[in-house]
This record gives sequence, structure tokens and C-alpha cells, in this order.
Amino acid sequence: MKIQLRKSVLLVVASAMLAGQALAQDIVHTAERAGQFKTLLTAVKAAGLTSVLKSNGPFTVFAPTDEAFAKLGHTVQDLLKPENRDTLKAILTYHVLPSEVLAARVGRLKDGTKVKTVNGATVTIRNRGQLKVNNSNILKTDVLADNGVIHVIDAVLLPPKKDHSEEAQSSRCEG
Repeated sequence: MKIQLRKSVLLVVASAMLAGQALAQDIVHTAERAGQFKTLLTAVKAAGLTSVLKSNGPFTVFAPTDEAFAKLGHTVQDLLKPENRDTLKAILTYHVLPSEVLAARVGRLKDGTKVKTVNGATVTIRNRGQLKVNNSNILKTDVLADNGVIHVIDAVLLPPKKDHSEEAQSSRCEG
């Protein structure tokens, strides 16, 4: 009886471990499953960045929702054109940090801390009251993936102009 029970316990543990592996997803699959990043995923594909966001990472992605992209209007359709691939890639890589940064760590940063993105430019983290990246509100934090974390934001971040201006821009409409 003990041997049968031990086998059953091992089988349950092994099944749970395999199920956990099957549920584990990279950033792209995690974003697909969330359902609110269709425009972002279309842009990632158009920029040729899908394989990067499926790689080992770790990454932190500040992911604009479909509503955030809608604020850009027709600009999104223009950015998706092949001739604008470099611009699109620059915008998208401005949303990615080359490490995993969970919300608890962001909360401990000094307000106004600048963090370097994969793009090479910096974003400004605001943590007084509402968490923000540049002028964009972080709506949801710590959407975990195998290769990093997603923080959901309400605006598309636009990298600074080539003159390396201090304050990065955001599409967020103030009003």
C-alpha cells in the first residue's frame, strides 16, 4: 500500500511539474494570451523583433495597450510600413529594458531615476503615488513570463529626438 501511495504521489508531482512547464510562456506568448496587445504584437512582428522577445532575456517590457496605440491615430499604420521599419524598431526597443525589473524594485528607486533601454536612450521612472514611466501611467505591473516581465502602460513611449534631449516624450494626452 505504501509503495502504491508513493508512486501516486510521484506521479502527481511529476504531472504538476510538466503542466507548469507547459503553461510557462515567453513575453510574446504572454502578451498574446493577455489579449490587449494586438497592435503591439503586430508592430513587434513588423519590426522583426518577435524572435528577440522570445529569446532567453531577461527583459522588462513596458507594453502599451491597444488603446494606447489608438491615441497615435493613423501614425500606427504609417509605422507598420516596411520603409518605416527602423523608426518602428527604435520606438519598440525604447519600451524594453535589458533586465527583469519587478514593481517592488521600481518602487525602491529614487523618483526620477533614469534607466537605459535596449534602444540606448533612457526612460524616467516616477514612483511617487502612481507608478509611471516617462509620462505614461503603469496600469498593471509584474505580468510574469519565462524570459522577463511585462508592465502594462497607457501610452506609447516615443524616444527622444536625436539631439539626446533630457526629457523623453510620450504620446499621452494631458488634459
